Amino acid sequence: MRSYRRHRLLVPVLLCALAVLAARPTAAGKDPGSDTGTGIGPATGLSAEVVRLYEEAAVATQQYEAGRKEAEDQRTEAQRAEALLDAQRRHIAALHEDLGRIARAQYRSSGGLPVAAHMILADSPEGLMRGQHAFSQADLAVNNAISKNKRAEARLAADEARAAAQWQALEKRNIQLAALKADIEQKLETARSELQGQADAAVAAGACRGAVRLDQPETGFTDDDWVAPVETYELSASYGSGGARWSNRHTGQDFAVPIGTPVRAVGAGRVVKVSCGGPFGMEVVLKHAGGYYTQYAHLASLAVDQGERVSPGQWIGQSGTTGNSTGPHLHFEARVTPESGSAVNPVSWLSARGVSL
Repeated sequence: MRSYRRHRLLVPVLLCALAVLAARPTAAGKDPGSDTGTGIGPATGLSAEVVRLYEEAAVATQQYEAGRKEAEDQRTEAQRAEALLDAQRRHIAALHEDLGRIARAQYRSSGGLPVAAHMILADSPEGLMRGQHAFSQADLAVNNAISKNKRAEARLAADEARAAAQWQALEKRNIQLAALKADIEQKLETARSELQGQADAAVAAGACRGAVRLDQPETGFTDDDWVAPVETYELSASYGSGGARWSNRHTGQDFAVPIGTPVRAVGAGRVVKVSCGGPFGMEVVLKHAGGYYTQYAHLASLAVDQGERVSPGQWIGQSGTTGNSTGPHLHFEARVTPESGSAVNPVSWLSARGVSL
């Protein structure tokens, strides 16, 4: 009986405890991107908006470039059409010359008198028949020449109108594509600036938000695959390079990419560090099989939490320029420990895993 009463008492106690735990804000359990108490507002919608605009800008750029190529093809076609139009114009000029030649020939062959006058003045039936035949032939030649001339002029007018309409339609489409591209890029630039501003505030506060979950793209990667940390990039500062920006040699490979570019896990692993402060700004460190680690620094947004497992190609954040950074880029390192100072050449490290940069 005592045991039964104890269980009955435990039930409401456990329910109260669960209610208290559910009400407490936690970094991992709350809504993605919600405030952590640092005064920084939600970033989920903004991060997702940057990714969406990033993809839309890429599509708009492709459409615009396709439109430009189409315009070049149309220009080449128009030049060919113009050559044909020139040939048609020369042909019409030749027809006009034929009409003039026929008229002059008739005038000369009739001694300056019209063919009809020769028929009237004919002094024999044979002369009349010859006059009728000459009149018919002359009339047929003139009518044929006039018909050819009219058909050629009609074709020329139609071809000119069609070419002009095609050019106008193409020019209008290209203007629309350029305006669409510029509008998306302007919105993207504004969203990137806001995202970076929120990231800078988080770094200044020294506290990361919870992971901002992004819709992951479909990939064909397996657990054994390795990928580059970003899809489209330009390599900038390389491993071991020197300069005034670093007290020692550069410890990673920099990828010049715009703010908000999705950053990918280069391989399967586990998140062992999420940090928002110090020279690397917002950073993520992953542990991979074989005891190696990879670092992704100067981020503007985080998409994973510490302790989380990731797969190859998974978006783990968005690039930025937080910390000691001179411009938007991803700083990527390959290490033998999770801490700075144990880096190896990341280009060679990726190359050994089948990834050429």
